Amino acid sequence: MPLTLLVNPASAGGKSLKLLPRVEAALDARRAVFRVERTRSLEHGVELALRAIELGELPVVVSGDGLLGAVGGAMAGSETPLGLIPGGRGNDLARALGIPDDPEAAVDVVLGGVSRRIDVGEANGKRFLGIVSVGFDSECNRLANETHFIRGNLVYAYSMVRTLIGWRTARFTIAAGGERKRISGYFVDVANNSVYGGGMYIAPNAEIDDGQFDVVAIEEVGKLRFLRGLKDVLKGAHLDKDEVSVFRTPRLELDASRPFPVYADGDHLTDLPVSLRVLPRSLSILVPGGAN
Repeated sequence: MPLTLLVNPASAGGKSLKLLPRVEAALDARRAVFRVERTRSLEHGVELALRAIELGELPVVVSGDGLLGAVGGAMAGSETPLGLIPGGRGNDLARALGIPDDPEAAVDVVLGGVSRRIDVGEANGKRFLGIVSVGFDSECNRLANETHFIRGNLVYAYSMVRTLIGWRTARFTIAAGGERKRISGYFVDVANNSVYGGGMYIAPNAEIDDGQFDVVAIEEVGKLRFLRGLKDVLKGAHLDKDEVSVFRTPRLELDASRPFPVYADGDHLTDLPVSLRVLPRSLSILVPGGAN
C-alpha cells in the first residue's frame, strides 16, 4: 500500500522533522511510494489518517506517543494497520512493541513487519493506547509538557522532583467488578501498556492484547521512601512493595478527593471522575516479524 507519513513538527522540539530526511531517504532506497503530511494538531493528524485510509493508503505516524495515541484510537476497528516511526521524547509504545528508535530500522518494520492486533483504552469516551495516570503521575506529566528548557528524558526526572516537593496525599476511589476500593497515596495508573515516562516500567506485567487493564496504585508512604523506590520502577521491580497494589480489570470508575487531570500517551485526555474500558484487540499495528 502507498504510505502517508504523518509528521508532527512540534514533537520533542522538532525531532520528527530532523528525522524526516533519513526516513524519506530510506523509503526512496526501498522504492516505496509515499507522501508526507505535516500535522497542525492531534485532531488534524486524525483527519489526515482517516483520509489516507479512504484513499487506500497506510498511515505512518512519525512522532511520539501523543499523536500515535490519537491516531491509533481513531483507527480502532479499522482493518488498515498503522505504521510507526518513533520521533517523540518517550516513544514508550514503540519500546513495548519492539519497534526500533533508529529511523532506517523502523522503516524496515513498516515495509516488512507483521500486523499485530492490540487493545485500545477508552477514558470518558476518549481513546488511548498507553497508560492513564491520575494523581502524582498526571501532575508530573503536566509539568513535563510545560518544561521546555530541558531536553530528552531528563525532563521526566525534573518533573518528578518538582512535583514531589509540593505533594500532599490524595484519596482515590476505584470501582471495579462490583467492588469499591479507597486508597490514600500518590497515584492510580490504569495500564494498557507496560511502560511510560520514557522507560519506566510501572506495570511490567501488563499485556497490550489481553483485554485487561493492569491497575497500579502507590499508597501512602514517606516522600524519601517514595523517591528511593523510583529506581525500582525503572526495572519493574516495585510490585512486591507493601505500598504497591495491583489488580486487573477490563473496566473501572476512578475518582479522587481533589481535582486531577487525566493524562495518557503524554497528553491531557480528560478530567475526573473518569470511566475506563478496554476495546479488545481493536487496532492493527505493524511490528517486527516474530514479535509477540
